[in-house]
Amino acid sequence: MAVDRVPVLKRCRSLDLDPVYLGIDKKSKRKTQRTGRKLSEYGTQLREKQKAKFIYGVLEKPFRNYYAKAERMEGQTGENLMRMLESRLDNVVFRLGWARTRKEARQIVDHKHVLVNGKQVNIPSYLVKAGDVIEIKEKYKGSQRYKDVMEVTGGRLVPEWLESDKENLRGIVKELPRREVIDVPVNEMLIVELYSK
Repeated sequence: MAVDRVPVLKRCRSLDLDPVYLGIDKKSKRKTQRTGRKLSEYGTQLREKQKAKFIYGVLEKPFRNYYAKAERMEGQTGENLMRMLESRLDNVVFRLGWARTRKEARQIVDHKHVLVNGKQVNIPSYLVKAGDVIEIKEKYKGSQRYKDVMEVTGGRLVPEWLESDKENLRGIVKELPRREVIDVPVNEMLIVELYSK
């Protein structure tokens, strides 16, 4: 299985991205060295795509598949793409505050801690639907790991499209996210322009 092993803060600097969007509250002390060159139109589009891939932890081929699927759906392609990325199971676990970072959320799903509608799901890219009930397995609910995580993420705001019961580690997808409520700093129109060349 392919894994992106690039140092996170280094990658954030190169993409001009705040690590907070990944759930990391560290700041890099190094300054990026900017040359006088301005990014070309293609360079700007490519950077937006790389930003989206990096934030959601998706590699190139699955990202391209998401784009192809988003293109076939009704509505605007860019908006559909962002909604699909946001409704991935690992992202939903992160948004519910059960993980400190998106990578940790992916690991929680991989390690079979998550139930969707009472069934175990260990696929981070699983797309949740409106009305889905997501919870942590009963045997893991009392573990020290989740107590520690809840202390750290207790103040994190849960988006309005999700409903969270932090005591019972249970969440409900009220509706699929609209683009306005997705707070990720990605201009999806540039990604559409890049792929439509």
